[in-house]
Order: sequence, then C-alpha cells, then structure tokens
Amino acid sequence: MPPRLCSLLRVSHTIARPAAEISPFLLPFLYTQQRSSSILGSLTNVPGAVRRRKRVGRGPSSGKGKTSGRGHKGQKQHGKVPLGFNGGQTKDEVVAGKRGDHNFASFAVDMIPLNLYKLQDWVDQGRLDPSKPITIKELCESRCVSNVKDGVKLLAKGSEQIKDPLNIIISRASAKAIATIEAAGGSVTTRYYTPFAIKRILQGRMDPIVSLQSKASEIQQASKKTFYSRLPDPTSRKDIEYYRDPAHRGYMSHLVPEGHGPSLFFKTPGTGKRAARKTSKSRVSAADNRMW
Repeated sequence: MPPRLCSLLRVSHTIARPAAEISPFLLPFLYTQQRSSSILGSLTNVPGAVRRRKRVGRGPSSGKGKTSGRGHKGQKQHGKVPLGFNGGQTKDEVVAGKRGDHNFASFAVDMIPLNLYKLQDWVDQGRLDPSKPITIKELCESRCVSNVKDGVKLLAKGSEQIKDPLNIIISRASAKAIATIEAAGGSVTTRYYTPFAIKRILQGRMDPIVSLQSKASEIQQASKKTFYSRLPDPTSRKDIEYYRDPAHRGYMSHLVPEGHGPSLFFKTPGTGKRAARKTSKSRVSAADNRMW
C-alpha cells in the first residue's frame, strides 16, 4: 500500500516551525485530511457479473417454496429425464430419424448467383467497364450483386444477350456460361475467396486478383501496387481440386503438369509407382538381351 502523508503532519507538530519555513507545496497536505491513494478497497464487480444462487424450499415468500419450482406430480418433479426420453417407448429420432446423407452441410458454400443477362445489362448502362477486368470488387461497388458471403457464381441464363468481350474474374462459373463468354471473345477466371478476403477487397486493402499461387506474370504486375494483405489460397482438398481444374478455368490450373489431372488423390494412369517399375524392368531386360 502506498505510504501515508500523516508522518509529515506529526513532524510539523513536534518541530515548531513557522509556516514560512515549510515548503509551499506541502501546506495543502499538512492542513487537510489525509487518505491513502490506494483504490483496492473500493473495487467491485460489474453489475450483473455475479448472480446469486437460487435457494429453493425456503418458504412461500421466496417464490421457490413447497415444490421448489418443479410443479405438481409427474416424472419431471420426482427425478431427471434424459434427453430424447419418450415415456419408455421407442425414441422419436429412431422412429422418424434422418434418412440419407447429410454430410453436405459441412461443405456447403453460400454463393450469390449472377446471370449473364444482368451482367450485360450493367455493361449497357455503363455501370461496368468491359475494357477492364470485372472482379468481385466492381460487381459489389456497382450493386450488380449484394450481400456477398462466400463468393459469386456466374450462370448462363440470358446467354443470347452477350455481345461484348468480357474479362471476368469470379468465384465459380457454369460450363455454359464459360462457353458463352469465350465465344464472344472474352475470358473467365475462377478464383478462391473467403468472407474475410471479400471484406478486405471491398475496403481496398487486398488485391482481388493476385495470390501466392497465381501466375508469375500476375505476381510481377501486382508487385507495383501496394496492398495491406495478400489474397488467400484454398486449403481444403475440394477447393484446391476445383481451382486446379482447367475445365473450371481455375487460376491454379497452370500448376497441373501436362497430361495429369487436377485431383490430389487419384493419380493419372501411367504415372504411378507400378508404371515406373515396369519401365525400369523393361529397360533392364533389354540390356540383358544385348549381344555386345
């Protein structure tokens, strides 16, 4: 605890000195009531931080007397009932439980649909510039899409209205939408986004195109710009395989060797260990059959 200043007051009484000889800054402390500077004795909890224990069976005035808040009769008053108990008969989740595969919920993504007719309409109105790459940032700022969570998927409804060559960089796209855009002279690139990345892109603190897995030319162009953080790459196998697939126009398709598939699990026929062993054995047998 900090020292008290009462000792100075005692010294002033024992040594008779006129007020003129005492330093002026000590006068307020000598002639006023002294208190400790510690506040530990006045600390209290925030209102609502501590709740009092519910005391049952303490008379009718407490509000929890007699039956202690359990009501009259019944199994719930006399003891505990396990979760899902149905009076002793077969449980409801067994009789009318879930049927089929419900594992898709953990892999579900909330994609905002964007049809080609709306995209062309925004270009005709001048809200989108077809001479520049159309990313998720331009789509949100022009209000072509709103409330984007996991990304935007390009769909092919109104494909007959596309007439301008568009360079679109989007989360996902259907096969027909990709074929329509490329037939008009444009290009489609699918790129991985997270909700946090979309928020940073709209704030102008993250590049909407370039990440660590992008092409070297894109990374070189993005090095001229300064952004607070870099666009993330997918980490789950399902997302990695999607953006490695050239059929989806994934931005990681350049990482797939020629003649190989985008899958990380299934190997391309003729590239496994058995194929390597067969080729090595055939070479050895051919060497043994030589005459000289």
